[in-house]
Amino acid sequence: MTTEAEVRKTPFVIEWRDGFKIGVAQVDQEHRHLFTLVRALNLDSVDQTVEELLDYVVTHFSNEQELMEKSGYPAFEQHLKLHEEFASQVADFLGSGAVWTEDRIQELRRFLNKWLIGHIMTHDLRFGKWFASKGTPVAPPAKPEAHQTGFFARLFGPKKHGQSVRDNAHRTR
Repeated sequence: MTTEAEVRKTPFVIEWRDGFKIGVAQVDQEHRHLFTLVRALNLDSVDQTVEELLDYVVTHFSNEQELMEKSGYPAFEQHLKLHEEFASQVADFLGSGAVWTEDRIQELRRFLNKWLIGHIMTHDLRFGKWFASKGTPVAPPAKPEAHQTGFFARLFGPKKHGQSVRDNAHRTR
């Protein structure tokens, strides 16, 4: 019989599955990488991994939003609001000032996996089906500049050299 403490210590990891594909190659590739980054969260490198994850989320959201906008996706504005709500939730979590522990990492991993799967299987899949039905190719978005001014930048403010995302998120609260 497994104790509750043993269950909590087991990392909450969800692997990428082909069932998560929405049929837009670039978006699927970026989603796969997001799962890899979430899986990589651990106590030894949490600050670095969170930094990389947030940077990549900004890149992914920017690419996805540009693709939606260029293709004329009718639910673009609603989708953008979902991304902004996610950013706000992440800012609240990171800005709490709580110390990183295994439990807190598990909480973040659970939240990210649940949000990713729910968002991909509902909203992104809806876009993928619409995009496929459109039948007109749209050039993939260009990679955004490293110094981006998206919704994460608005939430977290410009990051100063040597400052962690958590410090920056806490500063804006």
